Amino acid sequence: MALNSVQRIVAFVVLCLTQALVLSNIHLFGIATPLLFVYFAIVFPRNYPKWAILLWCFFLGLFIDIFSNTPGVASGSLTLVGAIQPYLLEPFLPRDSVENLECSVRTLGWYKFSVFALILTLIFCLVFFTLEMFSFFNWQYWLLCIVGSTALTLVLMLAIENFRK
Repeated sequence: MALNSVQRIVAFVVLCLTQALVLSNIHLFGIATPLLFVYFAIVFPRNYPKWAILLWCFFLGLFIDIFSNTPGVASGSLTLVGAIQPYLLEPFLPRDSVENLECSVRTLGWYKFSVFALILTLIFCLVFFTLEMFSFFNWQYWLLCIVGSTALTLVLMLAIENFRK
């Protein structure tokens, strides 16, 4: 249990620093920004306390907001993803899986993990860019930001999962 907490803290710090120092400065074609910190909320294991998931997600989003100057956008979006992650994970799990099954490509398989990560990343990007723009005046740009950032983030997450195997 203590080792799991240390790993989670290290992942928290690494994702926060990577997002704040590197990934927030990448704007592919002026629309796609990799928002890799959503990966932190996606990989919580089954039966992890829901209140703990919400706290982890809120504080990671808060630190991203502080470093990226996006007041409340990342924390609100990531907290929503943390709230729905345990409920969305259940349909993707095998029936005879263990109670503390970790969400990864190794346990779910490429297809199930990709679809699960795509749904949560799409929800995150939808809420993130809606809160950030707070307007549907330029809805084409809004839609391009959501689709581009979702695709770029998903590619980075699958690359990490490939190395994590």
